[in-house]
Amino acid sequence: MGRQEPRAQRTRRALLVIVGVLVVAAVATVLAVVRGTKAATSCGQPTEVRVATVPEIADVVNRVARDVTDGCYRFNVDARDPGAIEDSLSATYRHARPDVWIPDSSLRLRRAVTAGAGELPSAGPSIANSPVVFGVTEQAATSLGWPNRMPSWSDILGDGRITLGMPNPVRDPVGVSALVGVQQAVASAGDAATAYAAALRRLSPDTLPAVEDLYSRLPGSGDSKVPVDAFPTSENSLLRNNMAHRAGSPRASLVALYPLQPVPSLDYPLTVLSGDEPAKRAGADKLLRGLLDQTGQEALADAGFRTPDGRALRDRSPDEHVPAVATALAGMPTDADLDALLDQWARLNQSSRARVLVDVSDSMNTLVPNSGGRTRLQLTLDAAVRGLSLFKPFSELSTWVFSTNLDGDKDYREVVPMSEVSAQLTNGSVDRLRAIRAVRNGGTGLYDSVLAAYQRAREEWEPGKLNLVIVLTDGRNDDPHGITRDALFRQLSALADPSRPVAIIGIGIGPDVDQDELTAITAVTGGKALVMPDPTKIAEVFHGALAALSGSGL
Repeated sequence: MGRQEPRAQRTRRALLVIVGVLVVAAVATVLAVVRGTKAATSCGQPTEVRVATVPEIADVVNRVARDVTDGCYRFNVDARDPGAIEDSLSATYRHARPDVWIPDSSLRLRRAVTAGAGELPSAGPSIANSPVVFGVTEQAATSLGWPNRMPSWSDILGDGRITLGMPNPVRDPVGVSALVGVQQAVASAGDAATAYAAALRRLSPDTLPAVEDLYSRLPGSGDSKVPVDAFPTSENSLLRNNMAHRAGSPRASLVALYPLQPVPSLDYPLTVLSGDEPAKRAGADKLLRGLLDQTGQEALADAGFRTPDGRALRDRSPDEHVPAVATALAGMPTDADLDALLDQWARLNQSSRARVLVDVSDSMNTLVPNSGGRTRLQLTLDAAVRGLSLFKPFSELSTWVFSTNLDGDKDYREVVPMSEVSAQLTNGSVDRLRAIRAVRNGGTGLYDSVLAAYQRAREEWEPGKLNLVIVLTDGRNDDPHGITRDALFRQLSALADPSRPVAIIGIGIGPDVDQDELTAITAVTGGKALVMPDPTKIAEVFHGALAALSGSGL
C-alpha cells in the first residue's frame, strides 16, 4: 500500500481543481460572448429595407419594425397611397420600387402584374384582414328599421330615398368587392340581371375614385355637394370614422351592414419586391414574423383590423356600430370573372377609354350653310369639346388627327395623349383641340388611321372601361398608297376579341360620307355607325351612340 497524502494537501489540490474548472468555464463564457458579439456585428453595414404601406396600417408596421430592428436590419416605413404605388410599378422604374409593399388588397398585385410590372409576385402572405361592408348613416339605417332589425344590402339598394355612393371599382378594391356583394344581394330577384343593372345604376351617379373620397361626402363633412347616406367601405375605415366621430368629428357616424354571403375582403398582403436580394428578403421575413406574432396581431387588432383568417381579437363597443360578427373569407374573382364584372360596370357607368380620330382632310374646311360661317371642322371640334361632358371625370381619352401623309408616311398623329377627362378640362387640352386645323390638299387617310388606332386600343385595353375608337369624318378613304378595304376588314377581324372588346363608333358628317363603308368598318368590331348631314347635331348623336353601347339608357 502506498503512502497516503496528508489531508491538508488533498484539500488544497481539490480547491485547485475547482478553481481550474471555474476558470475554464469563465474563459468559455467569455469566448462565447465574444463569438456572439462578433456574430451579431458580422452583418457589417445594416441592410436598409424600404417598406411602403397603406396609410391605415402604417403606424402598426412602423412600431413592429422598430421592435425587430437590430444590427443587421434597419426599416424605413413610408405610408403611401396604394394606387400611386400600383401605377408606378412598371419595369421602367424598377430602381424606384420599395423593397416591401403592403397594399390593402392582393387585387392590386394582380393588376400591377397585368399592367406590366414584370416579376412582381401576384400574391403575398396576409398580415391582417378587414371585411367589406355597407356603411350607412344612423339616420338612413333608422329609416330601414335599425336598431330593431339590421337592414340588408338589398334593403339599402332598394330604397330610393337613400343617396348611395360607390368607390370606383377600376381603382379601389372595395368597389370590386361591392360589385360581388351587390350581385349576390339581387340574385334571388325574379329577373336578377335587370335587378343587378338597376342596382348599378343607383350606385353610378355618385361614384368617386376611392372610399376616402366618399367619407368627405358624409353629412356634416362640410362638402357643398349632395351628401351620401350609404356606400361600400372596409370595416376598418368605418371604425376609424366612428372613433373620430366620438372624438368630436362632425362627420356622421356609420352603421356597418355585412353581406349575407361572404365577399372578398381586404387582405393586406406583405409582398417582397426585391426578391433577388437575399439580405432584403431576410429583413422582410423578419418584419413578417413580427407582424404575425401575438404582439403584432394584438397591435393590429387595437388598430381595428382582424387576423388574416378573419377573426376579431377585440370586441368593439356598441357605439362603434360594428357588431362582433364572424366573417367567412371569400377569394377574389378569377381574372375572367373580374373582367366581366368590370365590363358590365363600365357599360352601365359609361366609364370609357377612347381614342378619338378627327378628320383634318381638306374637305373639312367646307363651310356649313346656316352655321354663321363655320366649317365642318370647327363644328366638329366644338361638338368634341362639348362631348367631353358626356364622359365620367375618370374616363380616359386620347385625340388623334388624320389625313394623308400627315406625319411623314403616316396618315395620323396624336394631338392629346391618353389622360383622364378631369385633367383635360384643366390642363390646356381643350385649347389644343380648338387649335386643330385642316390640312390644305390633304386627303382622307381613313383605313390606315382606323387600323393604327384599333391596334393601339387592343394593345392598351383596360378592364372596367368601355374601350372605344371613335372616328369623326366627312368623307371616305381616298389614300391610294394605304391598305385596301378588304385588308382593313381582315386585320380588324383578326384583332377583334369578344372577351376584351374594343368597339369602333363611326360618326359621318355631311353629305359626302360613304355610309355603307363606315357601317361595314364599325360592324366588324361590334360598333355603330351614324351619319348626320347637320354637324351641329353631333353631340346628340354622339351621346346616343354611347348610350346604345353601354345599355345604360343615359
